[in-house]
Amino acid sequence: MNTNIANLFDLSGRVALVTGSSAGIGFALARGLGRAGSRVVLNGRQPDRVAGAARILRDEGSSVFEMPFDVTDSNAVRMATDRIEADIGPIDILINNAGMQRRGPLEEYPEETWHELMTTNVDSVFYVSQAVARKMIPRGRGKIINICSVQSELGRPSIAPYTATKGAVKMLTKGMAIDWGKHGLQVNGIGPGYFKTELNQALVDDEAFSEWLIGRTPSRRWGELEDLIGAAIFLASNASNFVNGQIIYVDGGVTASL
Repeated sequence: MNTNIANLFDLSGRVALVTGSSAGIGFALARGLGRAGSRVVLNGRQPDRVAGAARILRDEGSSVFEMPFDVTDSNAVRMATDRIEADIGPIDILINNAGMQRRGPLEEYPEETWHELMTTNVDSVFYVSQAVARKMIPRGRGKIINICSVQSELGRPSIAPYTATKGAVKMLTKGMAIDWGKHGLQVNGIGPGYFKTELNQALVDDEAFSEWLIGRTPSRRWGELEDLIGAAIFLASNASNFVNGQIIYVDGGVTASL
């Protein structure tokens, strides 16, 4: 067998939709897929933030399209999916990254906040994946990558509802792989550990927490967003054509250590 290794990871010409990609992890993954050759569709609720992110990536030479829509609105999701397929091209890669965190004591956690978290972190993955899978299945191919978390496996104080959502995303990923694998789709997840992002800046700046985390992490550091790109390209490319229903934890070893 003569396999060109570079071709295994080449995403040239493929259309990739990344939800929640105007900042943070989603933006980093969109940037990585763009550098690997994808035509990247950026998404977010705020058109101005999506446009700003798109300008940055275009200036770097990536082929980028803007598609602001609310991933928690199933009708908006279906309309956006149809528009991408008609105006940009068949969606080859979907990364479900949109999500949120709301901390608080579980015994006092507001019911409306629980539902907000579930809708944003779980319902959106179902809505977008289903809409995109309906396009992928007749073509007999497609890559879906769900952003899970180390909290898909581990708990921490004050985030029980978030942990519940990420556990659900992990199991939804496996269910998607089981139902859609026969149609040529690969559905996998990435479970980031603790990364330096805007959302985590307070934790990064907390000396006591940072010291605890670094001591708890076998790699002895915080994650940098670039650390996630390799796993995303692998799962989006032909290199992972027989990988299905798996969660790759990019966490510096946190889930391996007690």
